[in-house]
Amino acid sequence: MIDELAWTEYRRRVQDERQPVLLPLGALEQHGPHMSMNPDVIIPTAISAAVARNIGALVAPPFAYGAKSQQKSGGGNHLCGTTSLDGHTLSLALKDVLKEFGRHGVRRVAVMNGHYENMPFATEGIELAIQELKWAGIEDFHVLVISYWDFVTEDTIGQVFPADFTGWDVEHGGILETSLMLHLKPELVDMALAPAQPPAKFPPYTVFPPLPAWTPPSGCLSSPAAATAAKGKLLFDVTVAGISAALRGEPYFQPS
Repeated sequence: MIDELAWTEYRRRVQDERQPVLLPLGALEQHGPHMSMNPDVIIPTAISAAVARNIGALVAPPFAYGAKSQQKSGGGNHLCGTTSLDGHTLSLALKDVLKEFGRHGVRRVAVMNGHYENMPFATEGIELAIQELKWAGIEDFHVLVISYWDFVTEDTIGQVFPADFTGWDVEHGGILETSLMLHLKPELVDMALAPAQPPAKFPPYTVFPPLPAWTPPSGCLSSPAAATAAKGKLLFDVTVAGISAALRGEPYFQPS
């Protein structure tokens, strides 16, 4: 973890050993009555730490706040506890951090996203950072963006979901995140409070401001009742293995 190193050791690792940096990108967002509000930080940070051990990388302190929760993917920003940044604030903060990494000598960064709504604003921040680093004469700074759920294989989906998989868009507070939290931080989950409910259904459009009635009362968009720690371990292991292999094999992520 970068913040646990002395600055001289950090400098040696990024300048002499040319270690890459993994940057978890999370959010503070409600995840139902059965679970804490920090899965979007805990999960990508834990995955980053495991991947870093596999590939010889550093892990940066995570972004603990993210872009505004949207109703059809996170329940909505109107729910109490969800604490969000304006999109342009997230873009500029990420840009500043990436530019600092570039100034330190880091040349390869993988942004490990744990909050769906971050993606467009993360993209903007990354592009701005690369542009401004090029103005400073740094031409070889490369960033990969990863959403960990994209590495859950079809075989794993078949093992984890007891019925038909309804898609990642309504998995907020559901089996995926709850199982991972049961594996990583079981003390932050109370399955006695896990709601049993059908997956949320939304019309093919979005309204602003959100209509609270569209969001299930629990804040979850699907039921976490079938989540288990064993499923969480399976999900964790397959995502860590897949991401590690992808970063090892991606030419764009190799030292230049």
